[in-house]
Amino acid sequence: MSEPPPFSPTVTLLTVGRVWEAAFTEALKPLGLTTRKYGLLGHVRGTPGISFSELARRSRITVQSAHTAVAAFVRAGLVDDGTAHAGSASSLRVTADGESLLARAAEVVARLDVEFAARYPELTEALRAQMARAVSGTD
Repeated sequence: MSEPPPFSPTVTLLTVGRVWEAAFTEALKPLGLTTRKYGLLGHVRGTPGISFSELARRSRITVQSAHTAVAAFVRAGLVDDGTAHAGSASSLRVTADGESLLARAAEVVARLDVEFAARYPELTEALRAQMARAVSGTD
């Protein structure tokens, strides 16, 4: 019988991340959101007036992909582009419908957080403590 491979925090975190992302993706589906769309919409809400270039940079996608996603948001009534005409900078903002969708998505996130915390309490607390150290600069 062969020895198991040595423990790898990197592989472990990647595995946990993928498992949790899959659950998150499934939970967002009924809202018509993907993880990427949720992130994009959150960036627009978090930075009213954000440009396509900045949205693309923060989301690690191309500007073309940002334009495509935002066009779909505009058609769905989730985002307003107050200056959407050729040659001018855009000023993106989440609409009331977009806010409502993000509020429903926040409920999904909260439910998943409770489920994960109940299933993995030690991991959840370790992640919380690590993030607190990273934010405070004591890490």
